[in-house]
Amino acid sequence: MHQLHTSGHTLQTRGRTIGWAAGYDVLVGWMTLGREPALRQMTVELAQVKPGDQVLDVGCGTGSLTIAAKKAAGPAGEVHGIDPAPGMIELARRKAARAGAEVNFQVGLIEDIPFPEAKFDLVLSSLMLHHLPDDLKRKGFSEVHRVLKPGGRFVAVDFDPPTRKLVRYLAVLFFGHGMLQSNLRALEAMLQAAGFVETQTGKTRYELLAFLQGTATKNPAKAEEKT
Repeated sequence: MHQLHTSGHTLQTRGRTIGWAAGYDVLVGWMTLGREPALRQMTVELAQVKPGDQVLDVGCGTGSLTIAAKKAAGPAGEVHGIDPAPGMIELARRKAARAGAEVNFQVGLIEDIPFPEAKFDLVLSSLMLHHLPDDLKRKGFSEVHRVLKPGGRFVAVDFDPPTRKLVRYLAVLFFGHGMLQSNLRALEAMLQAAGFVETQTGKTRYELLAFLQGTATKNPAKAEEKT
């Protein structure tokens, strides 16, 4: 279990965290052959971020996707990023300042999202879900559903383990064995159990990446209170 210190409080998570923020962007740039900006833009387009949207990026890392989402959401949009690693948040804040992007970054966990219910139009996740054990995925999906407005969407992009032996070998060499445990198609049932409808999984234009998405329904407990 990792303990994360923020604002005098200690957060605990059993998910895997990345503590080497300083070299993260260099590694991602190398692994994507310099195409990280195109990857982030693809995710923004897949999520259909619109001007004025309220967006949350869970597991935001150094904030590249979050900043791209803010550009799409525009001045009227409100964009937040949370990550369990304080070093990632510090670097994300510096990147946003350099880019002139008004984004709110804070330490936080997908399994305990520090926002009220029905706040966001869209929640994003990029290359993060494979770091979580299954029980935290389930709890995280429930938390994502809680903070989404009815009709709001969750869009995740993560590894899609290759089937070709050579590509599989190279993928493990570059990304580690954890990526082989990533299977977004198997997570669709978890998403539905958390209350999402119109769920979908599929390939992206990148061979090693797939997407998972769903639409939030009304909070069942709140619906019962009104009857």
